[in-house]
Amino acid sequence: MTSATDTSTGSAADAAVRVRFAPSPTGMFHVGGARSALFNWAVAKQQGGTFVLRIEDTDASRNQPEWVDGIMSAMEALGIIKDDPAFEGPYFQSENAGIQQEAAQRLFAEGKAYYCDCTRDAVIARTGSQQTGYDGFCRDRGLEYAEGRALRFRTPDDGETRVVDLIRGNPTFPNKNLEDFVIARGNGSPVFLLANVVDDIDEHITLVMRAEEHLPNTPKQQLLWEALGQTPPQWAHMPVIVNEKRQKLSKRRDKVALEDYLAEGVLPDAMVNYLMLLGWAPGNDEEILPFDELVRRFRVEDINSSSAFFDIKKLTAFNGEYIRALSVPEFTAACDPWLHAPYAPWTEEQFDSKVFDAVAPLAHSRVALLSEITNNVDFLFLDEPAFDEDSWNKAMKAGAAELLADVRTALADPALASWTAEVLKDTVTAVGEAHGMKLGKAQAPVRVAVTGRRIGLPLFESLEVLGRERTLKRIDAAQARLPETAVHR
Repeated sequence: MTSATDTSTGSAADAAVRVRFAPSPTGMFHVGGARSALFNWAVAKQQGGTFVLRIEDTDASRNQPEWVDGIMSAMEALGIIKDDPAFEGPYFQSENAGIQQEAAQRLFAEGKAYYCDCTRDAVIARTGSQQTGYDGFCRDRGLEYAEGRALRFRTPDDGETRVVDLIRGNPTFPNKNLEDFVIARGNGSPVFLLANVVDDIDEHITLVMRAEEHLPNTPKQQLLWEALGQTPPQWAHMPVIVNEKRQKLSKRRDKVALEDYLAEGVLPDAMVNYLMLLGWAPGNDEEILPFDELVRRFRVEDINSSSAFFDIKKLTAFNGEYIRALSVPEFTAACDPWLHAPYAPWTEEQFDSKVFDAVAPLAHSRVALLSEITNNVDFLFLDEPAFDEDSWNKAMKAGAAELLADVRTALADPALASWTAEVLKDTVTAVGEAHGMKLGKAQAPVRVAVTGRRIGLPLFESLEVLGRERTLKRIDAAQARLPETAVHR
């Protein structure tokens, strides 16, 4: 890599595009970070460029090694693969401390930065305001380095800094509004503003595409690029992602971890497709498209500057479409984690893969999240159904006891033609008609008695798989819970 003190310059337009994603290893992988990574990955793949992963690990008090592993595994789930020719890294910001400090000292030596020993209280005392920024008191004092003295960048007194932003046009910032900002702490360590610039220069980044919260930092960082003799990159500040109340997604309030969505059964391809549409659209009112096609159509300039709503219901609907696009064997394989501990409430001995294979085609079109498969099939593997009390109360109303008694008698009849879904449906229909009920109403108590819930897989196909003996036993148990049954029988 080129040292940040190298004065050679090169136009970003003349170089192959190099983008970067620079997360901090301080927690779960935020969906906003996932969107940023995907947008950058799309640019690199589309333009035959390079995607640089840089781990910004300088906050030693919050960084944990396992979070780095989490970043790598989450990105791999999104299809951002380390072995891909477009991928470079990971680099670690902490390993660049030497060239970051070198850049800071060069700026000082060239008179572009100066040392300052002002405390915040001293600045407030001079300006009479807690809102006023630094007043430039130490600009011309000629202080040398000493422990506790911060290094400040000398911003221009006049003119303006123009930022080339592919999403937000070319915003300009009056230099008089930019205070002389700190680039190195009192212990000599570079702060984010400088470290970020030095790393981007070192890694030859040509396009910085990141969240809009960094836009206020951009004129300062652009000035640092220029002060270090480098051509600034192009910038693209992506819109903030908000919840249904139009509040910025917050890990303290919202579900924001990519891992949480994958753990409840959002398919990675569905998540990728959905995240690519947070602030951008492929056109033609199309939304569900393979990633390669999204990459082909992607244009940074078409990203909307307005906030993007993270609509969980829409994500779930997307996921349902992706699940239905799977073949049944693919669906069966995708469900496997939710058929075993820690998700499944049954033991390994109770689970029968052949039984699941028999009902998988029934479930395939009915689940929108893979985690829903557990509640849909638990009645097949548990000794007793897990009753949903709300379902029980709605289904077991007046007349339910009598209906169940007659259904049981009909299903236990040795003369029943066969134990098939068609015969079972005809049998329950006939009993329902005898009670003045249509099939929809008649089958509700049977469904709850056997499966524990009012909503689930097709009832009669489920009874066929469950078998006569277990079905009758379930109905008996349900009758025992209904006080009027004893009188009826």
